[in-house]
Amino acid sequence: MGALDEPLTKLVGDRTAKVLADSLKLRTVGDLLHHYPRRYVERGQLTSLDELEADEHVTVLARIEKVTLIPFRGRKGDRLEVVVTDGRSRLSLVFFNQGWRQKELKAGAQGLFAGKVGVFNRTRQLVSPDYQLLDEDAGSDAARQFAGRLIPVYGASAQMPSWKLSICVETALTKHLGDVGEPLPAELRERHDLIPLPEALELIHRPRSHADRERAQSRLRWDEAFVLQVALAQRRAADSALPAKPRRAREGGLLDAFDARLPFTLTEGQQKVSAEIAADLATEHPMHRLLQGEVGSGKTLVALRAMLAVVDAGGQAVLLAPTEVLAQQHHRSIVEMMGDLAEGGMLGGSDLGTRVVLLTGSMGVPARRQALLDMACGDAGIAIGTHALIEDKVQFQDLGLVVVDEQHRFGVEQRDALRAKGEQPPHLLVMTATPIPRTVAMTVFGDLETSVLDQLPAGRSPISTHVVPALEKPNFLTRAWERVREEVAKGHQAYVVCPRIGDEEPAAAPGKKRRKAAEEDFEDVADEGAASDERRPPLSVVETAEKLTKGPLSGLRVEILHGRLAPEAKDEVMRRFAAGEVDVLVATTVIEVGVNVPNSTAMVIMDADRFGVSQLHQLRGRVGRGSAAGLCLLVSDMPGGSAARARLDAVAGTLDGFELSRIDLEQRREGDVLGQAQSGVKSSLKVLSVLEDEEVILTARTEATRLVAEDPDLAAHPELRTALESLLDEDRAAYMEKG
Repeated sequence: MGALDEPLTKLVGDRTAKVLADSLKLRTVGDLLHHYPRRYVERGQLTSLDELEADEHVTVLARIEKVTLIPFRGRKGDRLEVVVTDGRSRLSLVFFNQGWRQKELKAGAQGLFAGKVGVFNRTRQLVSPDYQLLDEDAGSDAARQFAGRLIPVYGASAQMPSWKLSICVETALTKHLGDVGEPLPAELRERHDLIPLPEALELIHRPRSHADRERAQSRLRWDEAFVLQVALAQRRAADSALPAKPRRAREGGLLDAFDARLPFTLTEGQQKVSAEIAADLATEHPMHRLLQGEVGSGKTLVALRAMLAVVDAGGQAVLLAPTEVLAQQHHRSIVEMMGDLAEGGMLGGSDLGTRVVLLTGSMGVPARRQALLDMACGDAGIAIGTHALIEDKVQFQDLGLVVVDEQHRFGVEQRDALRAKGEQPPHLLVMTATPIPRTVAMTVFGDLETSVLDQLPAGRSPISTHVVPALEKPNFLTRAWERVREEVAKGHQAYVVCPRIGDEEPAAAPGKKRRKAAEEDFEDVADEGAASDERRPPLSVVETAEKLTKGPLSGLRVEILHGRLAPEAKDEVMRRFAAGEVDVLVATTVIEVGVNVPNSTAMVIMDADRFGVSQLHQLRGRVGRGSAAGLCLLVSDMPGGSAARARLDAVAGTLDGFELSRIDLEQRREGDVLGQAQSGVKSSLKVLSVLEDEEVILTARTEATRLVAEDPDLAAHPELRTALESLLDEDRAAYMEKG
C-alpha cells in the first residue's frame, strides 16, 4: 500500500479521521490531498452576505461590526449577539450562555465564520457558529497561516469547518507531498505546458496568487480528463477486438418491404443516422452506438429499421424498455407500423414478415410461455420488453442486436445480462431522448460512437409553453383549465402531470426518493426545484384527478395513470387514451418517454418547479405529435425572481433540448450528474467542467487514444495505471469491462 493510501487515522488521529470519513467521505491521505478548495478569499475581500440562502452550510469572511451581551429576562443566562458585515449587508451570530467570547470577538476584527444559515424575525443568523479570527493582534494561528496568500475555503461540514480541514490538509502536504506520483507522461506535460502533480497539489492548497491557483487548476483538469479518457480508450480498444457477426439487410427483404409501406419520407437526419448504423452492423466487430435526439425526432423508427436489417440477416433483435407502459407502447406502435410484416408465420401474415413479441413481468403464464418459445426457436425476430427479458429462462436462437431505450434508467448489470444471451457479442444501440451536450457525451458515454437526431419529421407541430404563476395570479390557473376544455371541445385530448401518486403513506419530505422495484415505473417526488421542508407536500395524481372531475373539468372523461396501478389496468388506460376514449389523463412521469398519442395537444404540469429542466422538456414532448399545435402549461407556486421560476422561464423560452440540457447541467452540481452516469466512480469531477473545458476534453481524448494504441496495458506508465485504479472501484471496473 502506497503512502497516499494510508488511512487518515495515522495522520490526524482517530477522532478527526472519523469526522472526516463520516461527514466528507475522506478516508485516506490521497482523498484529503484531492479535496480541493471550493473557492478562495483574500484579506479585505469580504463574502457577499446577500447571497446566503437559508439552511445552507456556509463559511464566510466578514468583519465584526457590533457585539452585544443580552441577559435573559426572569431567568439565568444570556445571549451574545455579534453582528458581522461585508460593508453592505449584515449577518447575526448568536451564542447562548457564552458571554466569555466577548474577549475574543471585538468590533473591527475580521474572521472566518461557519455554520448553518437560519432565519429569526426575518433576520439571517448563524447560531453558535465555529469561527477563526484573522486579526494579527489576536495572535491567531489562522492569521499567520494565511498571511500573504489566498485563504482556501473548503467544502466542509458542521463537524469540520473549513479552517480545521485546512490544518489537516497542511499536515498531509508537509508529510506526504513527496510521496505523490506523476501519472501524466513527461512528453505530454511538456507538449501542453503542465506543471508536475506535486507542485499542482501544493499550489491548489497554498496559492499565493490567482496565477498560482490557475496553474494548479489547469494541471488538475488535465488529470481528471486524461485518466477518464484513458479508461474509455481502453474500453473502446477492447470492444473493437471482439468478434461479431456482420448483419446486412438483404435486397428485397423485410427492411425494403417496410420502407416501401412508409407513408412518409425519412428526414435527412434519419437517413444519415440509419446509414451510420447500417455501416456499423455490417462490420465484424460489435456496434456500440449512442443515438440521442430531440423529443419526437423519430428515434424509434430508426431503431426499428436497424432491427429489421438484423432480422433480414437471419438474426434477432431485442428492445429493452424501462417500464411496462413504455414497453407496451413500443410493442403497440411497432406492430401498427409493420402491419402484416409483424405476423410472420401466422394466418394472414406476410411471407417476408417476422413475429414481434412482448415480454413483461406481469404477463399471464400462457402468453409468457408462448413469447419465450417464439424467442427461443427464432420465430420472433423482434422481442420487446422490460427487465423480464433479462431472466435466465429467456433464450434466443441468434441474438444480433440489443436496443436499450432510455439508457440512464438501467443498471449496467441489467444491460449486460441481456447482451450475454448472444453466442457472440451482439451489436448495441443505446437510445436517449434526453439531449446530451457533446462534451458530456464524450465524458459519460465516451466508449460509444454518437449519432444525433435534431430534426423533427414533417407534419410535427410546434409546442407553445407558458408559466402559470398559480399563487400570484389564480385567474391564470382558471384559464389553464378553460384551455384544456377548449382543446377537448375540438376533439383533442390532454395530460395533467403531478409529481406524486397520492395512494401511498404520508409523503416523504420533498427531494427524498423511494427505491423502486425492478418493474415499477420511475416516478418520485421531483428533486431539483424543491425548497425547504416548510413547503406543502407535492400535488398528487389521485387528489388532483378527484378535484378536477368535481370542479373545472367536470363532465369530461378523466382517468389516472401511475406506476402502482396493476399492469393490466395501466395497459387498458393507455389503450383507451390512445383510442380517444379518455379526454384527460392525470398521470405521473410514467408518461415521460415513449408515449405517443398524436391527438393529445395540451399538457398541464402541476408543481412544475419540482421537476428538472430536462424532465420538463421530455414531458412536453408528449403533445404536439400530430398535425395540431401543442400547448404546455407549467403551473408553479414559486414567486417571480426565484431560481425555480428562472428554470421554468428557461423551459418556456426555448424548444432546443440541447440548450436546456446545458442549463440543467449548469444549475445542478455537474459532478453529481457524472457520478451517477459513471456507475461506481468514487468521487465526482472536482476541477474539470464538462461544459466549459471542451478543448481540454477533446485534446485529452486524442492523447489518450494515441497512448492506449501504443501501450494498451499501460505497462510503460505504472503511475498512470495506479491513477486509473484509484478512479475505478470494483463496480466501475466491471462497468468498463462489460459495457
